[in-house]
Amino acid sequence: MKVLIIQQKMIGDVLATSILFEAIKHKYPDAELHYVLNSHTYPVVEGNPFIDQFHFFTPEYENSKRKLWHFVNQLRKENYDVVIDVYSQISSHLISLRSKAKTKISIDKGHNALIFNHRFEHKIKPDTTAGLAIENRMQLLQPLDIDPSIIVRPKIYLTNSEKTNAKQFLEVNGINLSKPLFMIGVLGSGNNKTYPFDYMAKVIESVVSKQPESQILFNYIPKQETKAKAILELCASETKKQIYFEVFGKSLRDFLAITSHCTALIGNEGGAINMAKALSIPTFTIFSPWIKKEAWNMFDDGVKHVSVHLRDYDDTKYANIKHPKELKSKASELYQQFKPIYFKEELTRFLKQFS
Repeated sequence: MKVLIIQQKMIGDVLATSILFEAIKHKYPDAELHYVLNSHTYPVVEGNPFIDQFHFFTPEYENSKRKLWHFVNQLRKENYDVVIDVYSQISSHLISLRSKAKTKISIDKGHNALIFNHRFEHKIKPDTTAGLAIENRMQLLQPLDIDPSIIVRPKIYLTNSEKTNAKQFLEVNGINLSKPLFMIGVLGSGNNKTYPFDYMAKVIESVVSKQPESQILFNYIPKQETKAKAILELCASETKKQIYFEVFGKSLRDFLAITSHCTALIGNEGGAINMAKALSIPTFTIFSPWIKKEAWNMFDDGVKHVSVHLRDYDDTKYANIKHPKELKSKASELYQQFKPIYFKEELTRFLKQFS
């Protein structure tokens, strides 16, 4: 059996979808599994032993209909038996439609009924702590006679050399790995997914207050340095002494290797949190007020993985709202109401386990 799985979106989505490969391989060890993904997301699935081949959807395919058509036809030549389109958008519809697969699976978007012979509606509430992002993906495997209730966790595969190099990098830069090391996800993927800078500074100060020996790293990329530095400047002078601002991963794989040595990752919901979970690193997640927590609070157990959302403390802002994205335009206003004092107890309890 030859299977193509398509997931053209962000890092967290690509990582979450990687569970399908492991689940299929467990049921069908001889299956040949291919993955279509955006090229920049590859580092989170690099080295995954359950994926046989990658096909990269690059920006040039988005900008050129001719090149996109060539890509689609190249995939058609692979003669897949099964196509699973996780995200279901125009370009992936073309791939599915042109493929020779007899079994075509996707989420139910109404208009895609003519393309896919197996479609599934997104669940509204999760049945497990895995969360909707995982459960909704697992149900796509039902046409392959795979039990969707058998949950698979996303995993990231680092080489021994990557982990060793990261350890040496940290030590050379003055990090003592016998003391708590916290990675802070100071920035979200956009302004409407980024906790207010002054509030984030208070969160960092709380970490240092509760863990006096803690060492703090910021997760940011070079083009975000100005914003990350703005948060640094809002921290108290004593707190700054424990922040190693210049110590950060120059690439996504570097970030992953560094994070694998951290005590925990604390910060904005997004790819960094999902990657930390896939590395089995404890997480404390601050959700944007407009994001549906149930979708992405994967494997939260209130101990190793904790998440907080404005709705946990003030549900009145969500009265008569049919979909969280209706609140997207109000993200900044709602963030201002989501003060760190709301989740002070949760953060304190989370940090205690590392004493």
